[in-house]
Amino acid sequence: MPREQNRISADEEAKLQRFPDIYAKNGLEEELESYCQSAVDKIRYTLIIKPALISFVALIISFFLDISYVPFLGNISVKIATSLFPAWKPSEAMIAPYSFWWLPVIVYLFFLFLSYLAYSKLKVEIVRTPASETIDRIITSYTTVVDSISTALPLIGAAILLISIKLGEEVFLGLSVPFEVKALIVLAIGKLFEPVLDQLSIEFQNVVNHVKDIKDRYFSRLQLENSKNILKQLSGGAKEFKSPEVTLKELEQYRGLLENTAQLSEAILNNFNLIHSVLEKITSYQNVSSEKVEELKSLAESISKASNSLSDEKTLMGLKHLENIVIKK
Repeated sequence: MPREQNRISADEEAKLQRFPDIYAKNGLEEELESYCQSAVDKIRYTLIIKPALISFVALIISFFLDISYVPFLGNISVKIATSLFPAWKPSEAMIAPYSFWWLPVIVYLFFLFLSYLAYSKLKVEIVRTPASETIDRIITSYTTVVDSISTALPLIGAAILLISIKLGEEVFLGLSVPFEVKALIVLAIGKLFEPVLDQLSIEFQNVVNHVKDIKDRYFSRLQLENSKNILKQLSGGAKEFKSPEVTLKELEQYRGLLENTAQLSEAILNNFNLIHSVLEKITSYQNVSSEKVEELKSLAESISKASNSLSDEKTLMGLKHLENIVIKK
C-alpha cells in the first residue's frame, strides 16, 4: 500500500508540474474527484485481516471457556478440569447447562458485517466529500454500535443472573452462568475489534490528506503564477514609462525656490515663537483685568495706525521739513 501511495503522489506531482495544461483545462474539482475515485478503488476490504486477528484469537479462545457442550470439543470444561486435577471426577448429578458457544460467533460475524458497511459507506462518502469530518462521523457511528452491543450483553446476563438466583440452582447453573460467561467474552471481542475500524479510518484518512496536499500545492502554484504575472505587468509598465527631461536652468530655479521657501519657513517659525512667548508672559499675570486688556488693544491699534502713517508720502515729507528746520536752528 505505501508503494501505491508514493506512485500516486508522483503522478499528481507530474500533473502539478503541467499545471497550465491539465488543471486549467479540466478543472481542479474534476481532477480531485478522479483521484479520489481511483485511490478509493485501490482500498480493499481485506486490509482488516491484520487488525482482526487479535479479536479472532479471542473468538477461538471462547470455545475453550465454556461449561457446556461444544461441537468437536465436547465438554471442554470437564476435560480441562480432569487434566488439571486427575483425582477429580465429575458428579453424575451435575446439571447439564445450555450451550451458548454460538453466541460469540454470531456477534463476531455481525461485527464483521458492520465493518463492511462502514467500508462501503466510506468508499461512497469520501469520493463525494473528502474530509476528515466525514471519516470521523462514519467510524464513530459504527464504533458506537459495536461498543453498545458488546456492553449490553454482559449487563443483560447480569440481570438474568440475579433473577435466576431466586429461581433455583438449576436455572442459575443451567442458564444464567453459561450465558454470562459468553457475554463477557463478547465484551472482550468487542473491545478487541475496535482496531479494525481504526484501520479503515487510517486508510481513508490517507486519501483525504493527499487531496488536501493537492489543493495546497495547487493554490500555492496558482498564487505563484499570479505573482509572476503581476511582476511582468509592473516591469513592462516601468519600461514604457519615460522620465521627463529637466534642463540645468530649471534645476537652478527649483533650487532658488527651495531656498526662499526655507527662509520663509524660518521667519514664520521665529514670529510664532515670539508671539508664543508674549502670550505666555501675558497669561502669567493673574491681575490683568479686562480694562487693561482693552487699553493694550487700543495701544496696539494706535501703534498700527502710526506705523501705517509713516508709510504715507505726505507724512514723510512733513518729517523731512521738520528735520531741516531743526538742523538750521
